[in-house]
Amino acid sequence: QVKLVESGGGLAQAGGSLRLSCAASGRIRGYTMGWFRRAPGKERESVATISWSGLITYSDSVKGRFTISRDNVRNTVYLEMNDLKPEDTAVYYCVGQSLGVDKFGYWGQGTQVTVSS
Repeated sequence: QVKLVESGGGLAQAGGSLRLSCAASGRIRGYTMGWFRRAPGKERESVATISWSGLITYSDSVKGRFTISRDNVRNTVYLEMNDLKPEDTAVYYCVGQSLGVDKFGYWGQGTQVTVSS
């Protein structure tokens, strides 16, 4: 069993930066990890994923502004968010163990990111 705990959310101004962390307890070796988000009134959206070997994908909406990384020794996944926009406001979820397209076996409880204009 894997437990994912996010931290680092909060309030930022447009153009600012935040760094999210996801600490995983349990074995995540071999798992693709990632971040999803859900904005008010919108569908859940995949933001970024990173495979065990380091293969990375980004949604078009964050490409060039967000950076996903992982520390396989510390069992931690990061999301560096720069040039934040009000439309980035959402609850961000850490996910692990890809089961298919946009399907993951493990989800964190979520952390709120709010970007003011």
